[in-house]
Amino acid sequence: MMQTYSANQYHKLDNFIGDVPVYLKIEGLNPAGSIKLKTAISLIEESERLGLLSPGRKVIESSSGNLGVALSMICAQRGYPFTCITDPNVNQVSVNLMKAYGAEVIVCDTRDRNGGFLGARIALIQEMIRQDPRYFWTNQYANPANPLAHYNRTAPEILQQRPNCKWLFVGAGTTGTLIGCARYLREKAPDVKLIAVDTVGSINFQEVPRKRLIPGLGTSRRPEILDRELVEHIEFVDEVETIRMCRSVALDYGLLLGGSTGTVLVALKRLWKQIPAGDEVVVISPDMGERYLETIYSDQWCDANFGSQMYQHSMVG
Repeated sequence: MMQTYSANQYHKLDNFIGDVPVYLKIEGLNPAGSIKLKTAISLIEESERLGLLSPGRKVIESSSGNLGVALSMICAQRGYPFTCITDPNVNQVSVNLMKAYGAEVIVCDTRDRNGGFLGARIALIQEMIRQDPRYFWTNQYANPANPLAHYNRTAPEILQQRPNCKWLFVGAGTTGTLIGCARYLREKAPDVKLIAVDTVGSINFQEVPRKRLIPGLGTSRRPEILDRELVEHIEFVDEVETIRMCRSVALDYGLLLGGSTGTVLVALKRLWKQIPAGDEVVVISPDMGERYLETIYSDQWCDANFGSQMYQHSMVG
């Protein structure tokens, strides 16, 4: 099975919030380009260990991009045909990467009752399984192997490599990273303050859904692995703020970050007065920004979806 990468990749954001040291835990420097490689390995290995996945089966999963890419790689290595069910918000780079690894990519453009695509994507998976029982759904939304990956790896890495960490900021998508880290910190390091960050319009922690365009954070269907009792502080960020932050960091720090990281950095900026000077902050950065050049960093895309007045810096397109 693929080794993920050296887990000690951090980038310090000097003077991001005054006298508070801020470290990005860079998770995009692995062959799959995102933290989802850890998730994919855990999903496949645990399924094999439990006897649920074996030669002759076909893997299927719903993904907005990053997990699909990671599973495409792992399934190619292990000899499993892979089908990714995604939606129109997926970026073309991710689609091309999945196809390069031999995956079948199906774009589901039917919206669910909350205005998103996730419910419809899952319904399509369930129908495909009924028609062909050889499909095995890894089900990142309900599979304990998802948060287990981050309980076993991501959270321990942070405490080992940044032992002075006082605050950890984590985005909430399918919530595997968030819940795995939250559970580990509650057991092993309860003094570390965990801040969850979600997108306005997601129903992970909110009840009123709203149309969202940036993949990576938020859901239109609450995942079964989400344990809201583990999360004491949640910040909600509008996608316009995400775009502004990503573009600002690109120009000010020379870092092209993905939308999830930009969203979390908005929340950090918002809370900085609550953080004592000298307290070390770690921000999990799930991926880099190359996959967002045609969206977040494209003036044309931002004009079409948010209006030119909504963003600050001109970048691409």
